[in-house]
Amino acid sequence: MTTLAAFKTFTDGLPVQDQLMPVLFVGHGSPMNGIEDTEFSRRWTKLAGEIPVPAAVLVVSAHWFTRGTRITAMDFPKTIHDFGGFPPALFEVQYPAPGQPALALKTTQLIHSAHVELDHDWGLDHGTWTIVRHMYPTASIPVLQLSIDYTKGPQYHYDLARELYALRKKGVLIMGSGNMVHNLWMAAWDRLNDTDYGYDWAVTINNTFKTLIESGDHKPLINYSTLGKDALLAIPTPEHYLPLMYTLGLQGPADNVSFFNDKAVAGSLTMTSVKLAA
Repeated sequence: MTTLAAFKTFTDGLPVQDQLMPVLFVGHGSPMNGIEDTEFSRRWTKLAGEIPVPAAVLVVSAHWFTRGTRITAMDFPKTIHDFGGFPPALFEVQYPAPGQPALALKTTQLIHSAHVELDHDWGLDHGTWTIVRHMYPTASIPVLQLSIDYTKGPQYHYDLARELYALRKKGVLIMGSGNMVHNLWMAAWDRLNDTDYGYDWAVTINNTFKTLIESGDHKPLINYSTLGKDALLAIPTPEHYLPLMYTLGLQGPADNVSFFNDKAVAGSLTMTSVKLAA
């Protein structure tokens, strides 16, 4: 079966739905959330029961930063252990979810603002599998990743996301995975296990982000450098923030905003996550 024919077969079973699939931004935090029973991982498990079962999951992970845009297009993406210094048990985890090459091809056809390359080398990095394995532990739902072009700014990514809107009508769960506040250089590692510990500036800017998201005022979030010093401390490098642009770019007029896992970690990181659902 050709790839195009396979896509038609895949979409034959995905009628346009009356209700749009929700869109998520998930603060993924430490890779250890992938194997530990934490308040964050428990919330991911609960979240899966609150939304329709997706036909597929498409994740924009902070940990796939590329020149140009790529999408995983293999039948079975590998589990990537893209970290160091953690217990052996974390490196032993495999999440054998299938891919969906036909959906990958269709996604490239939806995006007109950029040439999207079909990728057969990457896989599922920890920005994806640490979350999705808690949501869908049987690994039976196809999972794809879309990379972040590091040569482009937030407006570019926000606009690109809008071109993916049609996938929401087909039951595809699109998820940005990163952290709104992510400054590892300033982290208080000795406070990592505190229930909720954030520096004043981290809490202040995180609340600003939330207020803007709730009000649908995306322009300051796109141009985050205009939000002052706190924003620059929160986003010293953009890779963990840019997945939020994909979530916001997919917001529709009927979507309601809600937050979960809304806590600070180690002073300079926040796990604050967003659900947009009609």
